[in-house]
Amino acid sequence: MDYIRFYNLRSYDRINSSQIMRETEQRSGVSYNQAQEGYDAVHDSTRDYQPYRPPPTQEYGVYEMEGSSAPPPAQHQGNQGDYERYQQEANKVGGRQGLGDGRWDTVSECYMLGGEDIRNVPWEGGADTEMDAFVSEELYIHSKLLIADDQIVICGSANLNDRSQLGDHDSEIAIIIQDPKSVDSQMDGRPYRASEFAASLRREIFRKHLGLLKPQDIERPDANYEPIGVPNRYDWGSNEDRQVVDPLSDDFQGMWNWRAHTNTQAFGKVFHPVPTDEVKNWKQYDEYYSRFFGQDQKAKENKKPSLYKWGHVVAENFSQGEQGVREVKEVLSTIKGTLVEMPLLFLKEEDIAKEGVELNALTEEIYT
Repeated sequence: MDYIRFYNLRSYDRINSSQIMRETEQRSGVSYNQAQEGYDAVHDSTRDYQPYRPPPTQEYGVYEMEGSSAPPPAQHQGNQGDYERYQQEANKVGGRQGLGDGRWDTVSECYMLGGEDIRNVPWEGGADTEMDAFVSEELYIHSKLLIADDQIVICGSANLNDRSQLGDHDSEIAIIIQDPKSVDSQMDGRPYRASEFAASLRREIFRKHLGLLKPQDIERPDANYEPIGVPNRYDWGSNEDRQVVDPLSDDFQGMWNWRAHTNTQAFGKVFHPVPTDEVKNWKQYDEYYSRFFGQDQKAKENKKPSLYKWGHVVAENFSQGEQGVREVKEVLSTIKGTLVEMPLLFLKEEDIAKEGVELNALTEEIYT
């Protein structure tokens, strides 16, 4: 821990399956899914879009996990598309706190800079449905990126191992970027000349992880929305930029580790995700996770189903009804960004190598 540390990324959101959405679907005869596809068609003339029409005998339903449904949609009248029909009805009810017009289809802004406090985000429907609408999952970013000393960037499909880097093994590609333009910076508390590209990229990524970037708003695009040829803009010297300027300073590392720990504790309280350092053996695994989301041995013998859907709130950690929802939002309000600790103690007390000796022998032969 003195020389190298590891972190993960995790997010949460809320499925907008409110009473407003169900009412809009019923009024328009168009599911929210279809309205999304129609929106894409309206705003992207290059797409060959054909509205989906289920057979008359087919029951028409929306996301099973949302539990909402709508009757089979009527035929188009003239050139009126799914999106327009849905939007017309949404506008009639959408004034009710923005739940019908798409304003709260995601609550991801709540853990970003300047986003609405999750405790103020509206909902129509029962407390149980809102509690079940919150979901979380770990973020797997399939990118191969290394930023060294705010000077050099390696980016591409090549993994950072000999198979990819030797040049005569895997078929991969990557670029090395060394921007000759330098900027004044700091490193370990001392003045430092960094590369503009590497420094701005690293700072922006760190800010995203820490919740120090504003959420993007498609209705108010900026230079960073533009295609290649239009330079991106970075707010050098802003308060948020100053917080991430020196990755080796005690202040930064304290903030980084505090944020990772705070987020990890909040996600653990609400969602009980695994792996986690709270679980060091299989007994703890059953108590912390299996009895909620899977089936431990006792549950299997009794053929008892899991209590909660994977990734959803462990409701028994909170009070019932509206008070419970308020408690969940109170915990979620402490989350900023997506940074969490990587669990290094998960199943520490179990001899995983011995249990998986056959698998280990196979992977050792393949990858070494």
